Amino acid sequence: MPRYRLIVEYDGRPFVGWQRQANGPSVQGALETAIAAFTGESVTVKGAGRTDAGVHASGQVAHVDLSRRVRPDVLRDAANAHLRPQPAAVLDASEVSEAFDARFSAIRRHYVYRIIDRRPPLTLDLGRAWRVPKPLDVAAMDAAAKRLLGRHDFTTFRSAACQASSPLRTLDRLDVERSGDAVLIRTNARSFLHNQVRSMAGSLVQVGLGRWSADELAAALARADRTACGPVAPPDGLTLVQVDYPPDRTEAGQIPGA
Repeated sequence: MPRYRLIVEYDGRPFVGWQRQANGPSVQGALETAIAAFTGESVTVKGAGRTDAGVHASGQVAHVDLSRRVRPDVLRDAANAHLRPQPAAVLDASEVSEAFDARFSAIRRHYVYRIIDRRPPLTLDLGRAWRVPKPLDVAAMDAAAKRLLGRHDFTTFRSAACQASSPLRTLDRLDVERSGDAVLIRTNARSFLHNQVRSMAGSLVQVGLGRWSADELAAALARADRTACGPVAPPDGLTLVQVDYPPDRTEAGQIPGA
């Protein structure tokens, strides 16, 4: 049974999230319906990251098993034809070994959280960034972010509904930088807890507004208490940009320049 790796891009606003759910349209469900319309068979598409409602992706990775072999470019184009007019697209498809698993073979996930700190409301970036109406101290945010690097109990920065068996995670990168009129929070780790990135982003904004110090952010982490978290950032600004895999699993799980 041939297995195909898909790189998927989507605007998360009309979806209830990646995962198929009964309460609305999901990215997973849209892909499964599109591929089934082309192949005539019921399929299950498995993704590398279960993004929440409103969260976007430019480099989500998924895999699907088909009963017969098709050319990867035909699979890509046929899936995209059946996805229209939904804001989701298969950017690339390739045949991979059955040992490849989009979720469990992944060794690193990369996210970017985008903030625009200006007084006027957003127009072109509406739904694609979080507007903070006051200027942010990006240098202070970046310095504080470094206090969260490494392996910690991230209970403070995970949803109360998180189903992970352990709150321990190793954060490999957490950088804050200004890019034009936007403030970008870039982070990567092997895996994240539910709402971890948005929780960290919301707390870092408290630092950027001068309401928290770096020491207070570190103290919130050390408390391992969800009530110590700052306001959780909205999903609008969050994008899954890249998923990494070891070379023996797939070389193509990365988006150049993401």
